[in-house]
Amino acid sequence: MDTRRTILWAVFSIAALLLYNNWLAYEGKTPLFGPQNTNKPESVVAESEKKNDVPVTTANTSSNLPVVAPKTIPASMAQLANKERFKLQNDVLEIEVSADGANVVSATLLKELEADKKPIRLMQISPGHQYFARSGLIAAGNAELPNHTSEFKLQGTGKDGSGRPYLVVISERNGVSLEKTFILNPNSYVIDVMHRVTKNNAAVGPLVLYTELVRDGSKLEESQFYSTFTGPAVYTDKEKFNKLEFTDIEKNKINIPKLVAAGEPAWVAMVQHYYASAWIPSDKLNRDIYAGKIDTNVYRVGIQTPLDNIAPGTTTTETARLFVGPQQESALEAIAPGLELLKDYGYLTILAKPIFWTLERIHEYVNNWGWSIVILTFLIKLLFYPLSAASYKSMARMKEVQPRVMAMREANKGNPQKMNQEMMALYKKEKINPLGGCLPMLIQIPVFISLYWVLLSSVEIRNAPWILWIHDLAVPDPYYILPVIMAVSMWVQTKLNPTPPDPIQAKVMLYMPIIFSIMFFFFPAGLVLYWVVNNILSIAQQWQINKMIIKRAM
Repeated sequence: MDTRRTILWAVFSIAALLLYNNWLAYEGKTPLFGPQNTNKPESVVAESEKKNDVPVTTANTSSNLPVVAPKTIPASMAQLANKERFKLQNDVLEIEVSADGANVVSATLLKELEADKKPIRLMQISPGHQYFARSGLIAAGNAELPNHTSEFKLQGTGKDGSGRPYLVVISERNGVSLEKTFILNPNSYVIDVMHRVTKNNAAVGPLVLYTELVRDGSKLEESQFYSTFTGPAVYTDKEKFNKLEFTDIEKNKINIPKLVAAGEPAWVAMVQHYYASAWIPSDKLNRDIYAGKIDTNVYRVGIQTPLDNIAPGTTTTETARLFVGPQQESALEAIAPGLELLKDYGYLTILAKPIFWTLERIHEYVNNWGWSIVILTFLIKLLFYPLSAASYKSMARMKEVQPRVMAMREANKGNPQKMNQEMMALYKKEKINPLGGCLPMLIQIPVFISLYWVLLSSVEIRNAPWILWIHDLAVPDPYYILPVIMAVSMWVQTKLNPTPPDPIQAKVMLYMPIIFSIMFFFFPAGLVLYWVVNNILSIAQQWQINKMIIKRAM
């Protein structure tokens, strides 16, 4: 059995698997590794989504309150874009609330910068992009209540006793008033949104508060060699994290946990690479989750909260939180149960989370994400040292007997069966396991893939410099120095290994560093840095083992 052929097939299999995984992600299908789409294949869509603007009452068996879907956004977004806006700002976030609907139509992350050093504007309404948060009231029948299209008037703005910026707006329709209060906390991406509802019309049926996120289906521009998830997501304590692909919503192929009982945490979100928004209502009442298409390439996900029966002349207040910011794992954990899942590692979460935790702890000491990656790579290499050593020893032994294998091939050119028998006898005599170089590598693959998704998903690495020419570990090396170093390191590794006896295999192994380096030209510098350091450490370890075996043979 030819060990080099086995290794070659293993490398090609892994490469093919990764390419197939990226193709699945690119096509909007469920990838094998990394962030997963956990939707069930059945189609469950509210009838109100199919009938567009007409609210439809459905029975809520748990509370006997009506649950109706709010009307869709206007066909022309110019109405919202040109309306008066009210601004709120803290250290990290600036939002704009529209007078029409009191919707959050703009959200700028002040400390998250674009390539041109301008702050990222995550939410906005423009001709090319729609992404905003809205809320309002609905009721059984066709009663017009304050909703996301109503005109809201400014009641007050300023800072409260704790120094928090706040904004109060109010609207009234058909004897029902809705007062919204937006409060920004210091150095926080969470907006407290209080909905104060006063009912003065006994003829209006039970009220329902809805909070929803609206976004167009356009995805971010990314490398052809990897793809991240963009779209709605929902979370409940029972069914956990569930992502909804835009393509599945388009085809009515989504199934979401609709009814959420009082006391059970739940939220809805819009997710994209590095950033997200989420509505997190209080859990004191029953809620219903919904999602659907509301216009050409425009989608929504939301939560409806049937309010307790409000007697005429009385007021109730329902508070929700709106998160708009980066997917910083430690910060998300402190906001709401399960919110850290917005940073999705998929099936390999069990490995990826401790890897990122370790990376964060290292960064606390060195205060540089590049050096943190270098140290983490060294620690992982140290952890797998016994497996790597076994692999390199096997390859070194194979290289040692390579001249004898070549002689056997030459002597048995016309008799491959006899050649294989003699090779297996030689391996048995020299106590060489032909698979000894492959199995340790295969065991390490899940860890390598987990680290790949950690580095690809971590917003903390975005805009993080390393040294000299590397000013952002989340974008490709601007001068392609790291990919070239990686190609050289791969070439050195091939020279340390036994040369494949098959000329075709030898050529493939020779060109493989070039092929991989071209692919890594488009990868973020942080990922390439990991591979470069891993290769250099592998070369040092393999060279030392080869040297030890040569000394023993002398």
